[in-house]
Amino acid sequence: MTIAKRIFFTSISFFVFNSCASDSNEQSVDDRLDTLLSKMTLEEKIGQMNQYSSFWDVTGPAPKEGSTAKQFEQLKNGLVGSMLNVNGVENVRKLQQIAVEETRLGIPLIFGFDVIHGFKTISPIPLAEAASWDLEAIELSAKNAALEASAAGINWTFAPMVDISRDARWGRVMEGAGEDPYLGSKIAHARVKGFQGDDLSAPTTIAACAKHFAGYGFPEAGKEYNTVDIGAPTLHNMVMPPFKATIDAGVRTFMNSFSQLNGVPATGSKYLQRTLLKEKWNFDGFIVSDWGSISEMVAHGYAKGDNHAAELAINAGSDMDMESHLYVNELASLVKEGKVDPALINDAARRILKVKFELGLFDDPYKYCDEAREASVIGSQSNLSEVLDLAKKSIVLLKNENNVLPLAKKGQKIAVIGALASDKTSPLGNWRLAADINSAVSLLEGLKAYSGNTITYAKGADLTTGKTEFVSDLTINTTDTSGFKEAITLAKKSDVVIMALGEHAMQSGEGRSRAYLGLPGVQQELLEAVFAVNKNIVLVLSNGRPLTIPWAAQNIPTILEGWHLGTQSGNALAQVLYGDYNPSGKLPMTFPRSVGQLPLYYNYKNTGRPSPVNPGEVFWTHYIDQKNTPQYPFGFGLSYTTFGFSKPIVNNTYNQNKQVTVSVKVTNTGKREGKETVQLYLRDIYASVIRPMRELKGFEQVVLTPGQTKEIIFTLTEQELGFFNNQQKWLVEKGDFEVYVGEDSQTINQVNFKL
Repeated sequence: MTIAKRIFFTSISFFVFNSCASDSNEQSVDDRLDTLLSKMTLEEKIGQMNQYSSFWDVTGPAPKEGSTAKQFEQLKNGLVGSMLNVNGVENVRKLQQIAVEETRLGIPLIFGFDVIHGFKTISPIPLAEAASWDLEAIELSAKNAALEASAAGINWTFAPMVDISRDARWGRVMEGAGEDPYLGSKIAHARVKGFQGDDLSAPTTIAACAKHFAGYGFPEAGKEYNTVDIGAPTLHNMVMPPFKATIDAGVRTFMNSFSQLNGVPATGSKYLQRTLLKEKWNFDGFIVSDWGSISEMVAHGYAKGDNHAAELAINAGSDMDMESHLYVNELASLVKEGKVDPALINDAARRILKVKFELGLFDDPYKYCDEAREASVIGSQSNLSEVLDLAKKSIVLLKNENNVLPLAKKGQKIAVIGALASDKTSPLGNWRLAADINSAVSLLEGLKAYSGNTITYAKGADLTTGKTEFVSDLTINTTDTSGFKEAITLAKKSDVVIMALGEHAMQSGEGRSRAYLGLPGVQQELLEAVFAVNKNIVLVLSNGRPLTIPWAAQNIPTILEGWHLGTQSGNALAQVLYGDYNPSGKLPMTFPRSVGQLPLYYNYKNTGRPSPVNPGEVFWTHYIDQKNTPQYPFGFGLSYTTFGFSKPIVNNTYNQNKQVTVSVKVTNTGKREGKETVQLYLRDIYASVIRPMRELKGFEQVVLTPGQTKEIIFTLTEQELGFFNNQQKWLVEKGDFEVYVGEDSQTINQVNFKL
């Protein structure tokens, strides 16, 4: 570009910026949007609706041929509104310079990235964070992720994923908050507030994105991208509450789902996007498609071609096209043919530009491009400390017979066995795109750092062979047991054996559905071989979903659910194993006994035959070869101390002030200080639409010293007592209710009341 031409473009950009920006007291965002939109051509508005993934090394020469050259020309011509998978101040600045200084109107780009559970410093996977039940810590985790991501030039994350799911076969359960809509809603709200803060224009916050709208977590057979077919009560009582919670938290973007819902792809659903989200819920942000989901409507059999897919998507309300390339190629002709109302283009462009204004990009397009801040914020000690805190809170003690835990800090010979014990990458989890490989503290490192014991390691067997890549299937070792001998020899001469077993991080996540949920490869065989010579085993699980571990649950005395805990994984596990931190995590998903039970969830509905009329008869709702009950229920988690609960007391003032209060006294009946998550469950015994046997409607965490008692009071309002019926009408019906208050979803501590 010549100097004269650059000066011309810069002056045009300066004019647009100053006519649309500056003092908000003088000109509202709406006025600034009107001014800008009046200057834009149809093609430039469509360009704002076009999002590309990074398509060339921006530090190198510009592409000269092929599809990347076309995308580069579109970028220079103002036909790209957003980029994803670009990070680092240098890269972001170079692309932003093209958008701001070389296009006709100088409209800045918005940069999106999958900041799912941390950026460079990695927090526990979202499912693990949910196991903490600590909303303040979860909000802080999202805030710290935003701090690092914004320092690297990112201003938009494709998170939180708020899909409720009841099927552990689905790999993306690791990315959500589990099976319960109440807990999921609280966590969704906390994550949005963490990412966006109180001021979206601050350089330390980023726009959040609620995904995947809607029903993505209910795929048939737990298979990724599969058909979703659910009724209205399930959709509105189970799926929708977390999405509505993100609206209440002020979320600025939504992402639609890959899957179809009740016969219509979510990307092409006018009901979901326009009727419900934009009209009924008054959402004024924008909706981005998932990667290529607009073009995938052709494969679904809903669109007859790319042109038709673009028409369906924009008419349905999908505002931004992620990597289908269909809006930029098809929309202008669809408008000229009269198949798309230009008002829809104006509305979509306006929504996208509004979020850019709110982020402050028009006032300073380079506000996220501070090299000094990038260097000082990313990987800071404060981030590491807070990640460690949440990792400890996320660990769930599933079993502790004979009080094997906590371990003594000296005087013991401890064997550590399992390939995952020394792994420094798998603990980072699946969504760790910006993290450095081998940057996690391994379990082995953590154990050695926190005690004076003799600690000896034997791998026992490889879990994987070959490469472990985000886009590829793993090859699991199913035959090589050559390392068993060393592990068995070590176990024989040790006081305690810590077995680090489970899933590699790349066995859970997108595209990683599993038909079998036992310990992969030869790990079960290794566990049984070690158990044969030393029964004093602590099994430390590393996984992104509930696993089926019936043999271990019956035979292994101590089991710790360690998930994928992020950068500080080994330190967090060591502090729990040695008793420096008393475990307090509670399961956010039910652990099944076998895959045949799935989908399995605590808030199921009763049948007409819930139990046999006569003992031994088969005519009731059950399996003939498996118990109905889970291995470990939703909300379950042990401590190194114990807790007792008084009988709940109900104060029913619903007729006067629309409230029912429930009080319970909780006592630490053990010998150590500990944290308990007190959980309240409600059952509407009979209703015009069958209600679940139990529903979580309140929880509170309390820290108690030995012998200490505290009273907890829960307030139930119309929000907790009501439900949506088949006609999507919200009802609070008179009748009888059961309320349960205790340590998990199977508590029998019950009292009844009537509305």
